This record gives sequence, structure tokens and C-alpha cells, in this order.
Amino acid sequence: MDQYDIRILSILQRDGDISMARLSERVGLSLSACHRRVKILEADGKISHYAARLNRKAVGLEIQVFIEAKLVSQRRDDIEAFEAAIHTMPEVLECHLISGEFDYLIRVAARNTEDYEKLYRDRLTLIPSVAQMKTLLCLSTVKDFRGFHLAE
Repeated sequence: MDQYDIRILSILQRDGDISMARLSERVGLSLSACHRRVKILEADGKISHYAARLNRKAVGLEIQVFIEAKLVSQRRDDIEAFEAAIHTMPEVLECHLISGEFDYLIRVAARNTEDYEKLYRDRLTLIPSVAQMKTLLCLSTVKDFRGFHLAE
């Protein structure tokens, strides 16, 4: 990747619906050269998809919760059972295998505490490979993810 590719990726992260003409202007390339580079970045998997970034609260998801989960063991069966269960839960926005005291960090958005409690009691606590969970309620978001920092 050269500086043009990095600029293209940086701009697209902030403004995914920018027109190709405007993108080529901002990057300093001809329209056809810019379009060709975007198609290559897509084909190479550097751009995985395009999506609208929603305002969580505006769509009725008032709370955000982080959950630390510890499994009963590190056996492959326990890991696979946990990860398969997590994939069935659309409320789970992210799930990361982490190092430290807990095994996973999960991010959930819910309409309210009652909806989160229902998910917690009726689904998360029923995953047989989970030994312990710790819920961390997000009070406010200081900085949302807006894209990866790419050195220019």
C-alpha cells in the first residue's frame, strides 16, 4: 500500500458514501485511477464492506454493556460451544478472545436494563461452558470507533 491507498482508506472510513469523483479530488488522482485503486483494495480484502454507522440511542438502544466471560476450561469443545452460542445472539455486537483473568470481552447494546437482564438470564447464563461473567455498564462513551489510524 502506498500513500494514495492509505489516503483512500482513511477517507472511506470517515465518509463511506463519498462519490468516486469527490474521493479522487481529495486524494489527488484521476477518477479512473482512484476507482481502479478502490476496486483493488476491495478485491484484496482491505475494504471488507460498506455500511451506515447508526446512532445507537437514536435507534432505541439506550444502554451499552461490556461483559467479561470466563470459561470452565480452555478445551476446544468449551471454546467452540461458547463461540457458537455467541454467534446466535444478534444483541452481541462484538466478542473478543482476550488474555488476562477472563477469556472473552463481549459488547452488547440493549433497549434498556430489562432487555439486557433478559439476554443475560435467558441466554448468556445458559451457555454451559461459561464459569463466570462480570457485567460492566457503560455510563457514557468518550470516544466512539471511527476507523483505524493509518499512518500517512
